[in-house]
Amino acid sequence: MDISKYMNRAELDTLDKQPLYLQIALLIADKIQKQILPSGTKLPPERELANLFAVSRTTAINAYRKLEQQGLVWTKVGSGTYVAQAHDVESLSEVPWPQLFTAYPQNPLASILRDIVSTPARGTISLAAGMPDPALYPLETFTELFNHNIGRVAPADFGHIPVEGYNPLRRAIATMLSEKGIPALTENILTLSGSQQGLYLLSKVLLEPGDYVVMEAPTFIGAIQVFQAAGARVLSLPCSEKLSLELLEDFLIRYRPKLLYIIPTYQNPTGRVMSAQERQDLIKLAKRHRLVIVEDDPYSDLCYGEQPPQALKALDSYGGVVYLGTFSKILFPGLRTGYLAGPPILINRLALEKQFIDLHTNNIAQWLVTMFLNEGKLAEHLTAVRREYKKRRDTMAKALQRSCANDLEFTVPEGGFYFWCKLKHAGTSQRVLQEAAKNRISFVPGAAFHTAPTLDKEFRLCFTTHNEAVLLESVQRLAKTLTQITKKNKDNEAMPCSVWPII
Repeated sequence: MDISKYMNRAELDTLDKQPLYLQIALLIADKIQKQILPSGTKLPPERELANLFAVSRTTAINAYRKLEQQGLVWTKVGSGTYVAQAHDVESLSEVPWPQLFTAYPQNPLASILRDIVSTPARGTISLAAGMPDPALYPLETFTELFNHNIGRVAPADFGHIPVEGYNPLRRAIATMLSEKGIPALTENILTLSGSQQGLYLLSKVLLEPGDYVVMEAPTFIGAIQVFQAAGARVLSLPCSEKLSLELLEDFLIRYRPKLLYIIPTYQNPTGRVMSAQERQDLIKLAKRHRLVIVEDDPYSDLCYGEQPPQALKALDSYGGVVYLGTFSKILFPGLRTGYLAGPPILINRLALEKQFIDLHTNNIAQWLVTMFLNEGKLAEHLTAVRREYKKRRDTMAKALQRSCANDLEFTVPEGGFYFWCKLKHAGTSQRVLQEAAKNRISFVPGAAFHTAPTLDKEFRLCFTTHNEAVLLESVQRLAKTLTQITKKNKDNEAMPCSVWPII
C-alpha cells in the first residue's frame, strides 16, 4: 500500500534524542489509532518504508517490530505486514472507542486541515498553511487597546451575550461592509468563531444527505470537507480564466443544487479574480434560478495592485448571496473571529443552530476587534501588510522564475496568499512532496483541493508566512528537489530493460 498519501507531512527529526525507528513507529501508530489506516491494511515492505523516510532498511524493520510488540500490526511470512484487526487494537483500551464512533470519511486527506496548521518539524520551511506572518500581527495595538479600555468596559459585556454576536461588533462590521458597497445592518450580521464555522452552520441549516452543491475545482479544502461531511454531492466547475456559466446553468436545470460555493476574489488556491462582467452575469443567472450563492471572501483586502471588482454581495439584487468574511487572514488566526452577512431570516436560523455549538463567539476577541475597527486601526494595518506581502510575492516570483522555470508553470497573483504551480514534466505533486520532505520543505499538493481524482501535477505555495530570506531559501530547496527528481527520471530511463530468455 502507498501510505505516503497518509504520511505526506510526516517528517523525522534527526536532532531529536528519540531513535528514528521509534519516530516512524509513533507516526504509523497514530494513523492506526485514529483509524486512518484501518484494520487489515497491508503496509509497504521494509525497503519501501525505508525509502519513504530516507532511512536504512534496519531502521524500517525495527519500526515494524516495535509496532508488532504493541499489537498494532502483524506479519505474515511471505505476504507482508498488516494493521491488526480491530479487536486487537481495542484490547489496548478499557473502552472500545472505535466501536462507538460514528462513521467518518476514511481517506488520506481527511485530516489535512489539522496537518496543515500543525507545527512543522524543526528546520522545515512550511509553505503549506495559509497564514499571515506572526511578526506582522498587530499585537502592540491590541495590547494598547486592551490596557486603555479595560477599565471602561461594562462587566456584563464579558458575560453571556446574544448568540448572534457582540452587538457593537455587529454594527462595526455592518458599517465596514457598507463602506465596501455591501448594504448591511446589524440584523444582517452573525459573528462566528472563524468563517469555517459559517460553512459548517450553513451545511447544517441548508443541506441534507444527497443534496447537490456546486463548487469550483480546485477550491478551498475546508469547504470541500464540510459539504462532503454533510453528505452533499459535489458538482465541479473548472476554475479557469473564465467561469463556465453555460455549465453552471446546465447543473441548475439538471440537478437543482442547493447552493454554489465560490471565492471570486483571489481564489484559494489559484489566486484567480472573477471579472466585473462575470460577476454581473453570475448574479443574473442565479437570480433567474433563485440559486443561493455562498461568497467566501477572506482575501479581497489583500490586493497588491489594481483594486478587485465589487463583491458579489454588493451586486445582490435578489437576496440570495450569503457573504463570509474573517479577520484571520488580515489580522491573526488566533482571534477566531469571522462573520456572515445575509438576510435576517437566515441569520436567525443560523443562530438557533450555533447555540448548540458554542452559545456565542469569544467575548474578549469580539470586544478587541470592535475597538480596532472603531478607532480606524484596520486601514493603517492593511497598508503595512499589503506593502510587505507585495515585496514577498515579488521576491518569490523572481526566485521561482530564476530557479524553477524549467520545471514549473505559475502565475503571479494580484492579491491573496498563494502561488498555484503546475509541473511541466513527468512526475506528480505527491512525489515532489515526498522528495521535498527530505530537503525540509513542505506545501499542499493539488489533489487536496479537488473532489475527484486529478493528474496530480499542481501544488500550492504560501508566500505570506515567512520573510524574504526564508522564501529565497525555500525556493532553493524546492529547486533542489525538482533537480533530484529530474535526475532520477533520467537515470531510470537510462537503465537497460531486463531481457527474459525464450523458453
